[in-house]
Amino acid sequence: MLESARSRLKAWTVAGIGTAAAIAVAGVLGAFGARHEPLPVLAPASRIDTGEWLLRPLKAYVTAEKYAYGTLLKPGGKALVLELEMTNRTAKSTKDYFDVLQASPATVDPATKPFIVLTRDSTMSPELHPGMPERMAYIWQLPDGAAAPASFGLTVIRKTYKPRDNLYGLPGWFNPTPAGTLTIAVGAGPDSADIQP
Repeated sequence: MLESARSRLKAWTVAGIGTAAAIAVAGVLGAFGARHEPLPVLAPASRIDTGEWLLRPLKAYVTAEKYAYGTLLKPGGKALVLELEMTNRTAKSTKDYFDVLQASPATVDPATKPFIVLTRDSTMSPELHPGMPERMAYIWQLPDGAAAPASFGLTVIRKTYKPRDNLYGLPGWFNPTPAGTLTIAVGAGPDSADIQP
């Protein structure tokens, strides 16, 4: 009986030491595995391929006008506007562009989603047709009392096309991942010059 108790105690001790060692090794490997390569820095005037979209930033500015491309701003508020050329690279019309750009939380409240407008007629969130470049405006309401930034950062999100997804076996754009970061200078107003390549 005593020998049996000793055997069990020895087995538990060895198991405990083994578990602690496994946890320690996993922690060390996890710490090294958590290191990520920095994202590529994208040129502000470059054409950026996100899979679904070809983007070309044109200009950014802050406006305190009552309307920005038909979008009503809060009284006394300001909006950060980014104009860019967007080309739909897919085979059908889509408006899957709401998450292709993520503004830096240092400039814009992450909970604030931009209004997205077609600049030529102020249509809100239109579907864009394949192969037709369109000038679009992303409009973020700035926090009350915020000063106009000299520049702001964006993360560009890329998706991958799959002819068949794992769940429904249908084609689509999946796996959004950061493609790179972009820093855009902010001009003095809507009449600011476009970014020159």
